[in-house]
Amino acid sequence: MSKDKQEKGGKNAAKELKKALFYQKEHGCKRMSESELKKCDKFSEKYKAFLDAAKTEREANAYAIALLEKHGFTEYHTGMKLKAGDKIYRNNRDKAVLAAIIGTEDIAKGVRICAAHIDSPRLDLKQVPLYEDHELALFKTHYYGGIKKYQWTTIPMALHGVIVKADGTKITVNIGEDEQDPVFCVSDLLPHLATEQMKRPLAQGVKGEELNLLVGSRPFLDGEESSAVKLNILHILYEKYGITEADFLSAELEAVPVSKARDVGFDRSMIGSYGHDDRVCAYTALMATADCKDPRYTSVLVLTDKEETGSDGNTGLCSSYLQYFIADLAAAFGQEARTVLSHSRCLSADVNAAFDPTFPDVLDPRNAAFLNYGVVVTKFTGARGKSGTSDASAEFVATIRNLMDENQIIWQTGELGKVDMGGGGTVALYIANMDVDTIDVGVPVMSMHAPMEVVAKIDVYMAYKAFLAFISDKT
Repeated sequence: MSKDKQEKGGKNAAKELKKALFYQKEHGCKRMSESELKKCDKFSEKYKAFLDAAKTEREANAYAIALLEKHGFTEYHTGMKLKAGDKIYRNNRDKAVLAAIIGTEDIAKGVRICAAHIDSPRLDLKQVPLYEDHELALFKTHYYGGIKKYQWTTIPMALHGVIVKADGTKITVNIGEDEQDPVFCVSDLLPHLATEQMKRPLAQGVKGEELNLLVGSRPFLDGEESSAVKLNILHILYEKYGITEADFLSAELEAVPVSKARDVGFDRSMIGSYGHDDRVCAYTALMATADCKDPRYTSVLVLTDKEETGSDGNTGLCSSYLQYFIADLAAAFGQEARTVLSHSRCLSADVNAAFDPTFPDVLDPRNAAFLNYGVVVTKFTGARGKSGTSDASAEFVATIRNLMDENQIIWQTGELGKVDMGGGGTVALYIANMDVDTIDVGVPVMSMHAPMEVVAKIDVYMAYKAFLAFISDKT
């Protein structure tokens, strides 16, 4: 054999060996057929409609229940008899929802849980929000979740939520989404007069008590009362909703961005919207549940509230409502909840940070998630020394790897920032604390917690495929 042929053979061998031994990521488009890319784009259109219809946890809850009922799910009450194939759901205070499809396998062998959250960062109105200052009417707000406060100024905002009067009458509010509606906004200083403001640290550029919504400027003209602009606003609200100022005390009103979900980029490969965190995982897990047929193991969907503020409260996953639901399912088949939970598996369906080439220093590119590289499997979240995370076992990670590969799902691994850079958490640890094998699986998001976040359509579709494969697992 000539020297040239030997060298050529050596290069080919090295290339094949590298391909076999190296872990290499690849853009999803290079791994998908044209027909599958079209499925991905079609799926994303329905997801965008969901984003526009479900900007709050209450709206997402109502959307999910309507979709589940359309797919044959019925409301579950403790003590109902259950059998394989039954589809049920439970509504938790209109802010969280549980759903299950009873599998053919003995429930003592565990259930398959997909858990996502349906709350997102926003501005909540304070309990006594309305005031007048220099003949302008404003609402005081208290921001919800982790936000960069300066991002929430000078953008059109809508008001969503409920007002519950003392007699129990519930009034649904949605003002600003229709093109004929007024909108609201938080003002900011003009740069010409912002010399002192610009000296503040970025985190204090706009302070929490400065996030005041501008809601009116015309006075009530019949008489010479003080606070006439505030009076005019209350008069308008009384005529429209029959409420007085005291009714704000028992209201839950949220200010959210008005903008609709839109394609991003000349190639329309991405989606820009408010609320991807975590409605992108909530929707994909919901659709996977709706489309699941005859699962072997009982599948359980959890769409929970309060994740952005620590998961406390009776609609967050620090509550016992998931455990109670599992206990009811177990009891229906003569089993104990602890037996079912200890044999169960869970995908904590939550997002991760996508690598942003404009701000590369906060992420380790070897271990970061990238747009268009598929659904991201996150072994651990937390901060610094893995504080506040469940850290999935190597055995369970291997199980998920195999599931992804066997079902031709494009996936990647990721972590939430460099060590000591910061971090964050999900609901994974609360479910893992129930003695359930749990790992985070979700969609990488750019500009997370901003009024407009960005995801890639390929990743959205792969999340749906991953959740469907997990709850449909026949192995």
